[in-house]
Amino acid sequence: MTLWSGRFSEPTDADLRALNDSIGFDIRFYAQDIKGSIAYAHAIADAGLITKDECGRIVEGLTLIRQEFEQGIFVLAPGDEDIHTAVERRLIEIIGDVGGKLHTGRSRNDQVATDFRLWTLDTVKALHQQLGLLQTALVEKAEQHLETLMPGYTHLQPAQPITAAHWLMSFFWMLQRDRDRLRDAHPRIAVSPLGSGALAGTPLAIDRIELAERLGFAAISENSLDAVSDRDFVAETLFVLALTGTHLSRLAEDVILYSNPLFGFITLNDRYSTGSSLMPQKRNADPMELARGKAGRLIGNLTGFLTTLKGLPSTYNKDMQEDKEALFDAVDTLQKLLPVVIAIIHTLHLNPEKMQAALGEELLATDLADYLVNKGLPFRAAHHVVGRVVRLAAQENLNLSQVPLAKLREISDLFSADVAQVFDFAASVARRTAPGGTAPNAVRDQIRQAKQRLDSLSE
Repeated sequence: MTLWSGRFSEPTDADLRALNDSIGFDIRFYAQDIKGSIAYAHAIADAGLITKDECGRIVEGLTLIRQEFEQGIFVLAPGDEDIHTAVERRLIEIIGDVGGKLHTGRSRNDQVATDFRLWTLDTVKALHQQLGLLQTALVEKAEQHLETLMPGYTHLQPAQPITAAHWLMSFFWMLQRDRDRLRDAHPRIAVSPLGSGALAGTPLAIDRIELAERLGFAAISENSLDAVSDRDFVAETLFVLALTGTHLSRLAEDVILYSNPLFGFITLNDRYSTGSSLMPQKRNADPMELARGKAGRLIGNLTGFLTTLKGLPSTYNKDMQEDKEALFDAVDTLQKLLPVVIAIIHTLHLNPEKMQAALGEELLATDLADYLVNKGLPFRAAHHVVGRVVRLAAQENLNLSQVPLAKLREISDLFSADVAQVFDFAASVARRTAPGGTAPNAVRDQIRQAKQRLDSLSE
């Protein structure tokens, strides 16, 4: 029997039950549902709606139910439409009719919103910590390669020399923004809707502020109509997770690309590589391909849920049941993915000799332009001059350093013998000392800042 069956003369159709019931996925709310119910029992006891003895019996029964869930012995009944129904049904079985008093003044509308916010707060904290572990792995790997030179690319074309540490740290800061967003979302998630009832608020003398504090919320909702239908926190969390997945996808793409033998910059550990059922020589970066592919899944969860929300009338609608599976899937996806990506970074082997071999002198064309700027030539003119030098070197099949000084002086008389000093990759990198640059000293400063951010966020 459902909680609302008294209004109807016939039982709910079995096919509708299969569509309507959410117990198959919202059972994972059991801890939050019980936590919220214990707090609510104290609230209605403080309001004089139940006795202290009744409150004690309810809390004792709920504690036993939580133990049943934790021990894996809780048994669902045919009428358990959702986690709230299941817990209330079992509570009444354990302590009798007094268990039916727990729902006084409370609706499943404000109850589920409370459960979901509590669950999201716990989950966001766990993901925040996992992202910190990935950042730590990136920092540790970067510290090993402060002097390792590699090509930097724009448009996937050789651009300028950088260090491998600088490349690795670029992903640290993407993830830092993701962690900041998770942290920023906290005050908007930590709002208690409990006490809003179905939509109109409660006529009972419940202290909503004390109830919110008991549950660890930072504030209470200001409008009961909005409170039961507000799923902004779900959409916002989905957005942060989708963007996190996008950043992981970008990291994955670089790892896939650079582990290709045509680059050979990195080698994945055997434990995190796969092979082919047909071709014995294959070494595939399948975990990172999955990381790249799952970004689409995370983005899909976000766009699908926003589409669900966009046409809803005010207050609670059953469409909102679609919020849970979207966020559950996004969280599950990242929680499966992150430990593997963290391990890949920890065990990643960089091949400095391959990176060095990929450094072509065309990467120093900007340095050559800077050389002319230091001689007094405006940069735009220097850019044009060096473009002519690059074209000449390509026509003559020469490296830039092999173009005779006499030929250089035919293009600009500002070239002199000291131009030879330009063609030094390490010197090129070392010159980029501005904060955020790729010079080893600048990257050391960047790593110090990164460690400070990790320490502050861990606190």
